[in-house]
Amino acid sequence: MHLLNFPSLKRSILLLLMLLFNKITFSQKVYQFSVAQAVDYAMQNATDVKNALLDIKIQKQSNREITSLALPQVNGSVGMNHYFDIPVTTLPDFISPSVYKVLVDNGVINGSGNPIQFPSNGFGSLPAKFGTNWTASGGIDISQILFDGQIFIGLKARNSVLTLAKQSAEVTNEQIKVNVMKLYYQMVVGKQQVTSIDANIDRFEKLLTDTKEIFKNGFSEKLDVDKVEVQLNNLKTEKEKINNQLEIGNAALKFLMSMPQKDILVLTDSINESQIISIVPQDSMNFNNRKEYQQLNTALQLSKFNIKRYQLSKLPTIAAFGSYSKNAQRNDFTFFSSGDWFSTSLIGLKLSLPLFDGNARNARIQKAKYDLAKTENNKKRLEELIQMESNNAILKLSSALTTLETQKKNTNLAESVYNAAKLKYEQGLGSNMEIYNAQTEMKVSQNNYYSALYDAVIAKIDYLKAIGKLQ
Repeated sequence: MHLLNFPSLKRSILLLLMLLFNKITFSQKVYQFSVAQAVDYAMQNATDVKNALLDIKIQKQSNREITSLALPQVNGSVGMNHYFDIPVTTLPDFISPSVYKVLVDNGVINGSGNPIQFPSNGFGSLPAKFGTNWTASGGIDISQILFDGQIFIGLKARNSVLTLAKQSAEVTNEQIKVNVMKLYYQMVVGKQQVTSIDANIDRFEKLLTDTKEIFKNGFSEKLDVDKVEVQLNNLKTEKEKINNQLEIGNAALKFLMSMPQKDILVLTDSINESQIISIVPQDSMNFNNRKEYQQLNTALQLSKFNIKRYQLSKLPTIAAFGSYSKNAQRNDFTFFSSGDWFSTSLIGLKLSLPLFDGNARNARIQKAKYDLAKTENNKKRLEELIQMESNNAILKLSSALTTLETQKKNTNLAESVYNAAKLKYEQGLGSNMEIYNAQTEMKVSQNNYYSALYDAVIAKIDYLKAIGKLQ
């Protein structure tokens, strides 16, 4: 029996695993992004952005269709037929009357001895075949619209429709940008919060070491050691929860940016309080700075074009046309060797005058006017909404900045209190209960600070969006 060479097998498996690991590693990409770079990546890769850009391209092609209606329309045709049975046409019998007339005029008698008379029921019809076994034709037809009110309005509205598609893309881009920025800064605040927890863990690990040493020397109880250890474990648990939330947030951010989940996203920005505090909310508001408002104004213009289009549909349309063709008829397939080809050509002018359509055009005009009224109502509603969003954003930003400043002071005070309590405890002048209370207050103040920091960042983003100045 042949035994397997286990050391060699292990080396082969190890080599295979290394190759697989290298393949996975090389297929991954590492992105170190600032918030601006994250937004740029989303603008290039997000599915909604791509679809918005495709909508613009689709509208450009639709505009080409409208333009084509005002250009000459040229169509060519070629046809060939072979008749196994040539169509039969019945004709009035024009031969028999002439024959009968001669017989009657000459008094010819029939087999019964009676003079021949014209048939009382007429002479009937004769079957006749017209045409040949083979026919072929080829021709060109040309038409040109000279006047059509609806096409005229369509040509005028092309740029507005394209502008609407571009504005829709801008609205989509802005919303994605806002979502990316909010989620990005949420992750940044979470990372900073983890940094503070790490600092607290370091403090309590040192406190645990000191408390154990004091316990060994008989100056504290085992209960004091256990309390410190419980606090330390709580901090580690809290850190693990936040890290899990950061991983979930990282995956959500990659999904929002349309980044493959296998790739690694590293956030490089931090939150600068001075950049947030430097914003001074202003009461002035320009509706035209909002992309949604620009979009609605364009929609309003298109509604007016729509009314005009239906109104002009009552006018006559004028079109010119021309045709040139050749055809041939053969009993044998000799189109390319012999025989004549006969030409047919014509030009013409057609005037179509709408007389009565059951009031359908009037109904379309009235519907378009109602649509215009709805759009105007939506514009007024949007103005009210923008004004409300702007006022709320100013209030929230002012409140968030005040809260942030207050929580920053509280955090500094809580850290000072904790350090003082710890120093007293180390000098034997204080109890560990003071340290627990000070640590709890510091932890609460830190959480409040990071919550205020995130609220301030979000308030800043919402404020800039509300006034239409989100860069």
